[in-house]
This record gives sequence, C-alpha cells and structure tokens, in this order.
Amino acid sequence: MENKIKHLELIQGLINRMSSNSFMLKGWAVTLVAGIFALSANGADKRFFIIAYIPVLVFWFLDAYYLFQEKLYIYLYNEVRLKDNNEIDFDLRTERFKTKIAKPYLKCFFSKTEIFYYLPLALICTITIFIVLK
Repeated sequence: MENKIKHLELIQGLINRMSSNSFMLKGWAVTLVAGIFALSANGADKRFFIIAYIPVLVFWFLDAYYLFQEKLYIYLYNEVRLKDNNEIDFDLRTERFKTKIAKPYLKCFFSKTEIFYYLPLALICTITIFIVLK
C-alpha cells in the first residue's frame, strides 16, 4: 500500500504544480496588459495598445496547455487509484489518456475557466483601444 500512496502523492504534486502554473499565468497576463497600457498612455504611439493582445493570447494558450496537462494527470491519478499495490510502477506518462478527451487542447482552450478569464481581458483591451484611438 505504501507504493500506491507514494505514486498518488507524486501525481498529486504534479497536478498541484499545473494548477499553480495556471494561477501564475493569469496574474502575469493582467500585469503585462496593465503595464503595456501604462507605457502606451505616456505619449507613445497609440497603436502600442494593440500589443496588449499578445500577452492575452500567449498566456491563454499556455494556460490551456497547463489545464490540458492537469486533466491528463487526473486520469492517471484515477488509474493508479484503482490499481493493486503490486501493479504500481511509478509511471508518470500520460500519452495514453489523450484519446479519452475529445479535441483535447481545444476543449481546454474554450473551457469555462479560460473563457471567463481571458475573454473579458481581451474585451477590456478592445474597449480601451476604441476609447484611446477615438
């Protein structure tokens, strides 16, 4: 039973790391967008506001990737949870679970947690650009 618990703790650590990375990316996205707006407001060319979309899109793609990885490790966790102790091999590969998620990356990219965070951020960028370039 000890091997099973150790393997599950390993997987749980990876899941926690993916969640932490996702949280950090969301914070960095807002910070960079605000920084770009602040720099653009100080007399620079107003077209620099359009650059604010770059961190939104880049961090959205990265965040979706971490969410996808997290889902794969949750599948692995559930598989290991059901194994007998003598079957534990400490395997952390998740490739075999990619077929269990239909359109895996796109599903994560358009998940509720991603849409409700990055879409409003992109809309704020759009509204700010229309106000400033008016």
